[in-house]
Amino acid sequence: MSAHIATLPKIVLIGLESVGKSALFRSLTGEAVGDEINVRGSTTTARAAPLIDRSSLLIDTPGIRVQDDSETTRVALREINSADTVVLVARGTHAKTEIDTLLREMNNDLRGRKVALIITFEDRAAPEIQQLKEHYQQHRQIPVALANARNMTADQRKQVLQTIHSATPLQHEQWQPMVFTPDIPVIKPPKTIFEDRVLGPWISLLTIAVLFATPVYLAYIFADWLQPRADNALITPLIAWLTPLEKSLPLLSFVLVGDYGVITLGWYSFLWAFPVVLLIGISVAITEEIGLKDRITAALDPWLRVIGLNGRDLVPVLSGFGCNVVAVFQSRSCSSCTRKACISLIAFGSACSYQIGASLSLFNVGGAPWLFAPYLAVLFLVGAIHTRIWNPALTNTATLPLNERAFLQRPTLRGVWWRVRAVVQQFIFLAIPIFLLVCVAGALLAYFGIMDMLAHAVAPALSLFGLPASVAPGIIFSIVRKDGLLILNQGEGALLAILTTGQLFVLVYLASTLTACLVTLWTIRTELGLRYALTLAARQALTALVSAFIISIGIHWLT
Repeated sequence: MSAHIATLPKIVLIGLESVGKSALFRSLTGEAVGDEINVRGSTTTARAAPLIDRSSLLIDTPGIRVQDDSETTRVALREINSADTVVLVARGTHAKTEIDTLLREMNNDLRGRKVALIITFEDRAAPEIQQLKEHYQQHRQIPVALANARNMTADQRKQVLQTIHSATPLQHEQWQPMVFTPDIPVIKPPKTIFEDRVLGPWISLLTIAVLFATPVYLAYIFADWLQPRADNALITPLIAWLTPLEKSLPLLSFVLVGDYGVITLGWYSFLWAFPVVLLIGISVAITEEIGLKDRITAALDPWLRVIGLNGRDLVPVLSGFGCNVVAVFQSRSCSSCTRKACISLIAFGSACSYQIGASLSLFNVGGAPWLFAPYLAVLFLVGAIHTRIWNPALTNTATLPLNERAFLQRPTLRGVWWRVRAVVQQFIFLAIPIFLLVCVAGALLAYFGIMDMLAHAVAPALSLFGLPASVAPGIIFSIVRKDGLLILNQGEGALLAILTTGQLFVLVYLASTLTACLVTLWTIRTELGLRYALTLAARQALTALVSAFIISIGIHWLT
């Protein structure tokens, strides 16, 4: 963010969850992705971008929950302290209750600050919404605008901007129930099978499986089709062209086209990880745009409580399949009594896009692509058991209300792309450079013989799982980054060719669960402290070693 933009007057959007703040932010900033605090792509921090008229800086905050101790609620309330104007956002379908709740619960935070009110979902609100608008404008002197945030017309955008710029300081009497407030009906979305208490959880689970299995399968089909063609047309000729460097510049040659080379190994990272990142990003964006997220989380709430989570914690866990670091930040939306359990499951059972891409590549190169399905199933099952062992079951808080469901609606191409664009930027500008550095580090360690020394040191331990010492580099680099697993593709798959199907499964499982990647552990340390990060790492290592040993024994017994 430029210094000039940072000095603009700050306008902060505040509202409950799922009221359309992000859609409003998108419309008022001209589809800007926005700069976010801490990590791009996270919806649990404040997102900032200049208004379309460049007059002010608009800040989108996480949805707040009344009487909630989550970090996201604290983040939203902290942003008010630096705001020049606070824009309250409420759904037209629940306008009266949501507005009164915001004014009542935030009276001390809003006192003396310029306040405006934007009522979204205008197209779904009752006709009486106009009366409510006039009430707040005439009797409480709060500027109000009605809008359909997802499909805002130019006239609506102009009206909303005028309303925001006309915000006035809120006085004490403006939120007191002294003046009669029109009572308008609450418009509730129709029930679906997701709200059925028996079938709802199963349908939700099936929906999640489809939403994530489909993009992974499509990514595999695409990468499997493209790899031999790209190898023949580009990679193999490039390697042949650079091979003469081996005599004149051996170290450079090893770094570029050796077993751990930036070209020979870096290509696998992009080919197998990027399609997964892109397609899972699209799938998650469509789910949020449709409005399925709230219904799925409410339906699965009773099941998740058994392992110490609630339905809302499912969102960060699923986000972990895109990026564990982003998911850890999103766990700020969890209550204090479930956040550690949520992070535990993310670190163990949420296979990030890079891990998924790397695993797909290894199983494919090893000649057993079908292993990916049982691998994911075992990963999540053991992750759930691991979370339950180290965290108590959640029984002391109320379950999520099934009646607070979102409206189901058609996704818009503009809305989906807006969400996916940040994911793509994160992969290109953050993930790929880091993995290329991992390739360089691996090449240097191998060139100077350090990798052989490490492999020799851990060989006795690997023999307990029926694995050869030569796979040690993949396990070592998976600790740095999960797509460090791709180191095992060295020699264009020669190493994987000597492994049995059972060894391949145990190897990928152990390497991907032994610990969270260092970037994720560092993020956990930042969020919850060094002691907890070390404790979590030790617990995960213990669970991974014990479960991998049991799996290896079971495979040996079956074969």
